[in-house]
Amino acid sequence: MSENREAPIGVFDSGVGGLTVAREIMRNLPSERIVYFGDTARVPYGSKSRESIIRFSRQIIHFLQEEHVKAIVVACNTASAYALDEVQKDLDIPIIGVVKPGAKVAVKATRNKRIGVIGTKGTIGSNIYADYIHEIDPEITVVGKACPLFVPLVEEGWLKDPVTVEVAERYLQELQEQDVDTLVMGCTHYPLLRSVLRELLGEKVTLVNPAYETAQSLKQLLKEMNLDNPGIKEEEFPYRFYVSDLADQFTAFANSILPYDVSMTKKIDIEKY
Repeated sequence: MSENREAPIGVFDSGVGGLTVAREIMRNLPSERIVYFGDTARVPYGSKSRESIIRFSRQIIHFLQEEHVKAIVVACNTASAYALDEVQKDLDIPIIGVVKPGAKVAVKATRNKRIGVIGTKGTIGSNIYADYIHEIDPEITVVGKACPLFVPLVEEGWLKDPVTVEVAERYLQELQEQDVDTLVMGCTHYPLLRSVLRELLGEKVTLVNPAYETAQSLKQLLKEMNLDNPGIKEEEFPYRFYVSDLADQFTAFANSILPYDVSMTKKIDIEKY
């Protein structure tokens, strides 16, 4: 297995949101190569059926396997919720999602045993965060809130716009009334709204970013399995980006949030996989 140490890590998401996960992997595992796939033709996943999400995830995993990845990160909360357990069965390489790492940290962080989770309709409807949290501590109260308008606002680049602040105020009101002391940003777009959330919730609420926690889990996993890359060449650009549509838009968004300049994103026909 150790001969695969230099192979890349596959990261996939329904679109651009998973770039927040890729960003944390770049920061925390700087010697790893990454192949990123964003399913921009079929985004959003949050409103799709479980069957569709499993089918999409399988196609993307086939593509990533052809890129010879050594591990896969499902950087989408909805796909982690609906497809991870299903696709895990067919794989001989490690695969992790963003939900478990986020849930674990939220349980550690809460003091009053009241945790809020914000996410897409799919993630909140699946109850996946609540289920994982209750596996660890059945006494915790989990308050879920779907925030469907956050994704388009982030993709519009309105990260601190008054409209975004007003929408966030409405969404968070219920969570504040329920006295949550920890909030899981249960969608990969939401860490980009961190400063707005922090402002509205104040310092006493702990914000959990599953993207960061996933990067930490990945680091540990690669080390345990002896799959961590000893290093990459100075002159090499170790990141490759693929999408199912709208490559230029993706590249522009990637360059607004990643610490590296993405010069090209390649469009592929994911339906062939």
